Amino acid sequence: MLDARQLEALNAVIEHGGFGPAAKALSITLAAVSLRIKSLEEHLGQRLLVRGKTVRATAAGQALLAHVKQLQMMEADLLAGLQGGGEPRADAAWQSLSVAINADSVASWFLPGVAPLLQRHRLLLEIVIDDQDHTHDALKSGDVIGCVTTLAQPMRGCVAEPLGVMRYRCVAAPAVVQRCRTPRGAVSPHRLLAQPAIIFNRKDALQDAFLAQHFGLKQPNYPRHFAPAVDAFETAIELGLGWGMVPEQHLARRPGLQEMLPGATVDVVLYWQHWAREPLSAQRLTQAVKAAAHASLPPVQTG
Repeated sequence: MLDARQLEALNAVIEHGGFGPAAKALSITLAAVSLRIKSLEEHLGQRLLVRGKTVRATAAGQALLAHVKQLQMMEADLLAGLQGGGEPRADAAWQSLSVAINADSVASWFLPGVAPLLQRHRLLLEIVIDDQDHTHDALKSGDVIGCVTTLAQPMRGCVAEPLGVMRYRCVAAPAVVQRCRTPRGAVSPHRLLAQPAIIFNRKDALQDAFLAQHFGLKQPNYPRHFAPAVDAFETAIELGLGWGMVPEQHLARRPGLQEMLPGATVDVVLYWQHWAREPLSAQRLTQAVKAAAHASLPPVQTG
């Protein structure tokens, strides 16, 4: 059997970023936190934390942290059930759920789709923003209970369910589009590469995917602006600072943008990866996420 106090100490060390902050959060001494972690490691016969300037969990520690989160959620669900079944009381405690999502999904379909559930069942979301090709790292480490990802293969202990397709179009301000065209009106890849691209962050590969799919260019060099916020990213394109990839769902609110290559898209297939064994609150979130995506995104084509 695992000691609940030792698991609580492990979780606090990672959640608060160190032994000192964990001791303060748990209202115990630093020595007590260290002893609980040491005892847990000795009981399991392996290291759970890598100690240094920053404390991080080992693979075994990550697995235990995921277990702790599941226990916390199951306990909260049990208490809610004992206190009245389906609907939480107005004074019921709020329950937290952590998820990892790409910024475009958060800004378009995700939050509107899950907002009624959060309000009805007194759920709090901690959203970790990352590129859709990397959100699964947070699920693997145990930091979140689910993620919107491009990874179709279920990770160990998880389920991957198709959500739909985020369709991106290459757009720019009209003046930038005009600079990229030849006198005959065709888009010149050489002229396009001479213009800066607006990129969300250094993990963002949509521009390279567009150039590879529609111009056959592999890892070309071109100037880049980085704007890691959806509004700032799209505003930079609107201001004529460069060209970029914008979801179709966002274009209606940016009427000043013009397609660089009309009809050319980059489709990103999204999946919801989550624990195979979910507490009730996580199950409800999974259902809300799937319903929101299916209502807003084109379906994934199979076969």
